[in-house]
Amino acid sequence: MIVRLWRGWTTAVIVTTILACTQRPSGTQEAAAPTATPPSATAPQPAAAPLPSVTLPPELARVLRDYEAAWGARDAGALARLFAENGFVLPNGRPPVRGRAAIEQYYTGHGGPLALRAIAYSIHGSTGYIIGGYAPEAGAEDTGKFTLTLRRENGARWLIMSDMDSSNQPPR
Repeated sequence: MIVRLWRGWTTAVIVTTILACTQRPSGTQEAAAPTATPPSATAPQPAAAPLPSVTLPPELARVLRDYEAAWGARDAGALARLFAENGFVLPNGRPPVRGRAAIEQYYTGHGGPLALRAIAYSIHGSTGYIIGGYAPEAGAEDTGKFTLTLRRENGARWLIMSDMDSSNQPPR
């Protein structure tokens, strides 16, 4: 239980740091950064209203739509091609997975209905991020959240450098 709380607090600190350090060009949209205070182990947390979705620029929206399509088709190869060659998957409760070949192997056998929505994003030069929620279908309550860090080289399409997600289910 303490390890899960520590990991949740650590993730909040990392996301807060990323949001605080990222210079935001005009026209980008961001949600408020989470607090760095670890959650109380004894006090129940009230259910928060979902954060509103933001509209992504088309080149970032494409990343989410391509991810949904590949996940829905259970196409591990298509999922892996959305990542930079040395990209990472940072799954909840498991070690990091690095590189397209390892990502394809990791995603083999995974997939199904998926709807992604953005709640914040930023682009600065050749790097960017999308923070969002996921559910089994569009309009459903989020069952988890994610952070995608993105990179592009020489104006090419955006690729995922890292994908970190976690469930909205409370720790057991």
